[in-house]
Amino acid sequence: MAIHPTAMVEPGARLGDVQVGPYAVIEAGAVLADGVQIGPHSVIHGTTSLGEGTAVGAHSVLGGLPQDRKHDASVPTRLLIGQNNVFREFTSAHAGSSGGTLVTTIGDDNYFMANSHVAHDCVVGNNVMFANSAAIAGHVEVGDGAVLGGLCAVHQYTRIGRLAMLGGGAMAAQDVPPFTIAQGDRARLFGVNITGLKRAGFDVDVVRVLKEAWRMLFVRELPRRTAIGHVQEQFGDCPEAAELLAFLRSSKRGVCRAGVA
Repeated sequence: MAIHPTAMVEPGARLGDVQVGPYAVIEAGAVLADGVQIGPHSVIHGTTSLGEGTAVGAHSVLGGLPQDRKHDASVPTRLLIGQNNVFREFTSAHAGSSGGTLVTTIGDDNYFMANSHVAHDCVVGNNVMFANSAAIAGHVEVGDGAVLGGLCAVHQYTRIGRLAMLGGGAMAAQDVPPFTIAQGDRARLFGVNITGLKRAGFDVDVVRVLKEAWRMLFVRELPRRTAIGHVQEQFGDCPEAAELLAFLRSSKRGVCRAGVA
C-alpha cells in the first residue's frame, strides 16, 4: 500500500493493497480492492466500490450524489465498479438515485477517456469504450463492447446495444440496436458495425447474417413488425440475429431510424 501523505483517507474506508496520489480524498464507506490506483486530487465518495486493478486518473470524482432534484439524500445508494477499469482525468460517475434502482453499475475492463460521464442508475457492461467527453444520462444501459465516440450524449432511459458504435458528436435519443453504427443529431443508424464485429472475432457467416438482417429491418420499406417476422423466419436460429430481434421487441423508447448515406 502506498498513500501519499497529503491524501485524506477517512476512517471507515476499506482499502486493499492500493496506491493513492497527492491530495486525493477517500471517504468513509468507500471500498477499494487490491491493485486500485487513485490519481492526484481525485475524490472517491463513500458510496463507491472499486474492483481490483481499476485506475482512476487525476481530478476524477466517483460516487457523487445523482444530479436529480428529486433525490432523497437520506436513502443509501451505491456506485459499483468492477475490475480493471480505467477512468482518465476529470471523469465522473454518480451513485444511484432514491427514485431509481439505488445503484449505478459498471462492469469490467472498461475505458473512460477524459471528461466522460456516467449518470445515476446506469448499467454499463464490460469492455465498453467512452471517448473524450462522452456522456450518458440517468437510467441508460450500455451493452458489452459498445463504443461511444467523443462528445456524444445519450438520453435518459435509452439503451445502447452490445457492440454498437456511436460516432463522435452523436446525440442518441432512442435505442441503438446491437451490432449497429449510429451517428448524427438526432442519431440515425448507418449500417452494421463490421469493424467492431471483426475485432470481436465474429465468424464471417454471422456478419453476413447480420448484414442481411439489417437490410430487412432498416433498408427495405417494410413495416417493422413484418420485417422482424421475416428475419425471425430466415435467421432465427442465429443467436446474434435473435439478440437483435429481442432488443427491438423490448424497446420502450423506440429505436433510432435508418439514415441516408
